[in-house]
Amino acid sequence: MTTRPNVDTLSYEQARDELVGIVAKLEVGAVTLEESLELWERGEALAVRCQQILQGARERVSAAGDASGSGGESPDTETSA
Repeated sequence: MTTRPNVDTLSYEQARDELVGIVAKLEVGAVTLEESLELWERGEALAVRCQQILQGARERVSAAGDASGSGGESPDTETSA
């Protein structure tokens, strides 16, 4: 297999796109058992990377909401007066 970039350096989009490609290869089943295991392990690492990036984005959005004094409520939340 070719050398791939370190998962920790990938953007969300890069990690997601590579993960989609890995899933497609595994679904077709046209790789050896060893290659399948390598792809699976890479896919697991990519999925973790995507989750880390998404969690970081959630935290930033939450912090921005807290800093603006919105109390973390979504804009479409109705309040009764």
